[in-house]
Amino acid sequence: MGKFDDNERIILNVGGTRHETYKSTLKTLPGTRLALLASDSDIDSVLDQLQQVPGFIEYNARTNEYFFDRHPGVFAYVLNYYRTGKLHCPADVCGPLFEEELSFWGIDETDVEPCCWMTYRQHRDAEEALDVFELNVDNCEEDDEIGKRLGIEDVAADGNVSLWRKWQPVIWNLFEDPYSSRAARLAFSGSGW
Repeated sequence: MGKFDDNERIILNVGGTRHETYKSTLKTLPGTRLALLASDSDIDSVLDQLQQVPGFIEYNARTNEYFFDRHPGVFAYVLNYYRTGKLHCPADVCGPLFEEELSFWGIDETDVEPCCWMTYRQHRDAEEALDVFELNVDNCEEDDEIGKRLGIEDVAADGNVSLWRKWQPVIWNLFEDPYSSRAARLAFSGSGW
């Protein structure tokens, strides 16, 4: 690897964790927050542009370090994306947090690698599944539909339980527990066991 001058190196402090890389690495993803940071513009104009997007950024001229008050664990994956061109999703971070961090850094979520796509999308799939079961109390027409989806369609609209639902536990006990009643003992002795 070639020799880089000191102006090419950049120090990023994200949530208290220092990361060191090259400006050329950050320029690999144009249009992102870090690519703007690595641009050849003067520091003050870059900081002004970066402050337009909500999120704390601070530059320390003494240490030549940029500070971002963001999740340091997720940033390691973000920086690795700049280095390798492959965006992987951490398994120990929930989807909404990873999605929020990608948005902050200006990275498109569709860049997530296929091997991690299901992990990343898991939270959205769960939200969509929960939306299906959202109960609408005001709409009586949907009560029957909800009952069918939840497997309780035999409960009448007025709250009365069907005849089968009342007698089902009694009949099951009759055959499953021979000591639950006299009728169960009689059925047990009559079965020949």
